[in-house]
Amino acid sequence: MRTPAASPRTSLLSRRPEWAGRNYLLLTAAAMVTNLGAHGALIATAFAVMESGGDSGDVGLVAAARIAPLVLFLLIGGAVADRIPRHRVMVAANALNFASQGVFAVLVLTGDPQLWQMMLLTALCGTGQAFFNPAAEGMLMSSVSGEQVSRAFALFRMAMHGAGIGGAALGGAMIAAFGPGWVLAIDAAAFAVAGAMRAFLDVSHIAKREAGGGLLADLREGWHEFVGRPWLWSIVAQFSIVVALVGAAESVYGPLVARDQLGGARPWGIALAFFGVGTLVGAVLMMRWKPRRMLLVGTLGVFPIALPSAALAVPLDVVGLSAAMFVSGVAIEVFGVAWMTTLHQEIPEEKLSRVSAYDWFGSTAMLPLSTALAGPAESLFGRSTALWGSATLIVVVTALVLLVPDVRNLRRRTKEVSGSATLAKAGAPHPVVETPTGHPGS
Repeated sequence: MRTPAASPRTSLLSRRPEWAGRNYLLLTAAAMVTNLGAHGALIATAFAVMESGGDSGDVGLVAAARIAPLVLFLLIGGAVADRIPRHRVMVAANALNFASQGVFAVLVLTGDPQLWQMMLLTALCGTGQAFFNPAAEGMLMSSVSGEQVSRAFALFRMAMHGAGIGGAALGGAMIAAFGPGWVLAIDAAAFAVAGAMRAFLDVSHIAKREAGGGLLADLREGWHEFVGRPWLWSIVAQFSIVVALVGAAESVYGPLVARDQLGGARPWGIALAFFGVGTLVGAVLMMRWKPRRMLLVGTLGVFPIALPSAALAVPLDVVGLSAAMFVSGVAIEVFGVAWMTTLHQEIPEEKLSRVSAYDWFGSTAMLPLSTALAGPAESLFGRSTALWGSATLIVVVTALVLLVPDVRNLRRRTKEVSGSATLAKAGAPHPVVETPTGHPGS
């Protein structure tokens, strides 16, 4: 007896990996949409400020205006995301980002935007991101399980950064051809589309949070989870410096070097696109490579992040700068997948957003200061000296983190943390459970 032939849809679903569930696919698709718009918008914002008559100090102030509320509201956002359904927080944040970027685009397209208007609108966008980031990270980590979580994270990041490649290249080209306003409008539309997709996320598998002692109690509990792991707080402290230095280089110095010595927005867009290609290559690498000592390998991957600052300090031509950005992209992806896998392994699901909020808060706390001071630092020391100083500090703080024993010794496990994270207290290394092939499971 003949059986009915499988439909193309059924065949496609049967080939889908078991960890690629509905939520995972929705989160991945939505991240691709937002990254397509966001990478171009980063360039467009800087050039919108410069085209309105702003200098390096004004570019830094607008960048700082976005980061300041991000830092201010992150901890609240993490606590909120562990209290109410995370997808609702994500959708509300996307709606705010859509509105703020849409108004910014209209101002740029129809007139001469004032500095205070641009700072206010980017501050609203940063507020949305403060609530979105912890909710999104917790949602992503709760959407995957089993032995292939690192592969799932790598594929997610590969898709996300792959969209960024096109976004950066398209953004640079569109700014050169039509101006920054249309790029900001595309970013606003991307937030609207992504928010609609995230509204369909299913949170029925996540246990309902019981009412606790209030928001402050939730924040204290998240803090205890955070400070109880030396590997966690030491790397976050490291990245508070690394992110600040890289942020100043990319938000302020990069566009200025492109304008003054590389020929405008297009070369900087190409360099950012090569960074995206590097992250893509790094994600492919991490889909196959499962290092036993995840944090050690990830931390070693931070050293090349200093290369773009050094390349801008010389400055290298667009080919040399693009090469530095490519290597940096590969390196940060090695760290990123290792970091996400470690958090998924060590942090209980019900505390993911709060711990993620402390991670984001620590990592971005110094970014408003660094972007605001980038212009004065250029005036005081010179652009080249400021960039060389940034590259040197990245290397130094990364070397210091390697002195923490837990960073060197924490290992991959096949069994996940459930309930309380008492086994992971103080970041104690865990025994490695090996697969029959002799490679640690993931």
